Amino acid sequence: MPPMGGVTGAMKGTGGSMGKKKERPKNTKNTIIRLFSYMKETKLQLAGALCCVLASTVSTLAASYMLRPVINNYIIGFNENGGIKSLAMALVAMASVYLLGVLATYFQAKLMLKVSQRAMFSLRRDLFVHMQKLPVSFFDMNSKGDLMSRYTNDVDVVGEMLNSTAVQLFSGIMTLVGTFAMMIYTNIWLSLITFVMAPVIIYSGRFLVSRSRKYYAAQQKSLGALNGCIEETISGQRVVKVFCHEKQAVEDFRKYNYDLKDKQIKAQFFGGIMGPVVGNLGQVNYSLTAMIGGILCVLKGFDIGGLTIFVTYARQFSRPINEITMQMNTIFSALAGAERVFDICDMEVEDVTGDIPDNVKGEIVMNDVTFGYRKDTPVLKHISLVAKKGQKIAFVGSTGAGKTTITNLLTRFYEIWDGGITLDGRDIRTLNMEELRKNIALVLQDTHLFTGTVMENIRYGRLDASDEEVIAAAKTANADYFIRHLSEGYDTLLEGDGSNLSQGQRQLLNIARAALSKAPVLIMDEATSSVDTITERQIQDGMDRLMSDRTTFVIAHRLSTIRNADAIMVLENGEIIERGTHEQLLAMKGRYYELYTGKAERLKIICTV
Repeated sequence: MPPMGGVTGAMKGTGGSMGKKKERPKNTKNTIIRLFSYMKETKLQLAGALCCVLASTVSTLAASYMLRPVINNYIIGFNENGGIKSLAMALVAMASVYLLGVLATYFQAKLMLKVSQRAMFSLRRDLFVHMQKLPVSFFDMNSKGDLMSRYTNDVDVVGEMLNSTAVQLFSGIMTLVGTFAMMIYTNIWLSLITFVMAPVIIYSGRFLVSRSRKYYAAQQKSLGALNGCIEETISGQRVVKVFCHEKQAVEDFRKYNYDLKDKQIKAQFFGGIMGPVVGNLGQVNYSLTAMIGGILCVLKGFDIGGLTIFVTYARQFSRPINEITMQMNTIFSALAGAERVFDICDMEVEDVTGDIPDNVKGEIVMNDVTFGYRKDTPVLKHISLVAKKGQKIAFVGSTGAGKTTITNLLTRFYEIWDGGITLDGRDIRTLNMEELRKNIALVLQDTHLFTGTVMENIRYGRLDASDEEVIAAAKTANADYFIRHLSEGYDTLLEGDGSNLSQGQRQLLNIARAALSKAPVLIMDEATSSVDTITERQIQDGMDRLMSDRTTFVIAHRLSTIRNADAIMVLENGEIIERGTHEQLLAMKGRYYELYTGKAERLKIICTV
């Protein structure tokens, strides 16, 4: 992680947001096209589902129209047209058509479930794969909770839309067009009532949709922020408790929670009133149609069966409009979530292409390197050094001096501004990034263990290593003893980032990973800061063996661990102010002498008093 004031400071300066979420989709058309591109693999199932929707819509309209001859011929004209037998046959025919619609709906739901789940599978896969290609700076700049919300909330709402909303929207449009066509066919004059009311109903729905659209996007944004707060607080619960920060944590949560509540109220208010508003306007249309239709039956001889099915269609006409307007909330929420996912998928990945180095010896040269996490704030200034194969180079200095930043540049987690860094005489910017990192083993202060056995976690350093090589690496790091005393030894399952191990034991496994790696360059960033002094002495010999044939960069606050370094660099304010061996620096009686003897701390205390 970059030092305080580096990336962290930059994050605060920009609001800590990776691609800020907009109030509404930036390109709705493009987002829809991209979403439906994920259905290419299941286009046959999608086509089948749409055919089922069409069949269901046609069967519903046809069955409703079949009521007209039933009323006119078999109810009003009961005795003249065959009596009970003919009526029963007509009702059976209607039931058969309705059954066809039921079967079509069943298969439509089954097919769309496969389509949506396959699309969600592909969307999550693409998102995860793309994230693996993004630079480390991306993860430094964004909260884990917000990133996780892309996989959960955003992808889930997209899946909901693809599974049901999209089909319901298509069904609603088909029903709307078909119903209006049947109404015109039944009675064109009564259709004029619906023709007049339809714009009123549609405009009311559009008005409410336009008000709710931005609030649903804001709701997704607020939900991501709340998830980030929760994830951060839970992961740092020990720190919260040790500093008695519970009240402040609750207050921070309350702010995010209230913000989400306000956004949800606004979004769901407009979404909730759409149904009643459109439904009541539909009832007005139904009432006018029934009233005028009754007058036509009395004065113009309009048949009762025709009036019955017409008012049925009139009632059906408002239902798809209501459904369409209701589904628009889910659609806009899904589009907002989809854009959040695509925002990441569209981010520029690391350029891993380049030359593949052969027989890397591990000679590192930094020539006049200048770098900063923000353009206007340099962290390193004109850093130059030479590390030959097998040498141990140590960095010391105050917090924020730029020690960790150097390791970030060696691994190309960040790219330098000016100057150059070479590996065996070749600029690292010209090398294949994956091959470069394969030649660098990194031991960080903050360890991370994955769910799996101890053996698998150590093998993370080199996946093709044998069990014997893993055990040998553990012995090198002096981790073998405690591993064998675990419940299942090397087969002990680790979960929750190794929560069943002490911090020191977790660090020993981290060191064992590096030992297993055959990388000629080794970086140790406060590698022994989490172990006690006894354990430190135990692993020091092993680390010396590990570093004997590797170019090693060590960052340490415990200066006793670097006394045997070939060269020690003292950094302050991003510059190397002193360099030399342990003895040479002590003889200079400069900054290193103050740090080693504790004189600087004593002077600080005296000045304070």
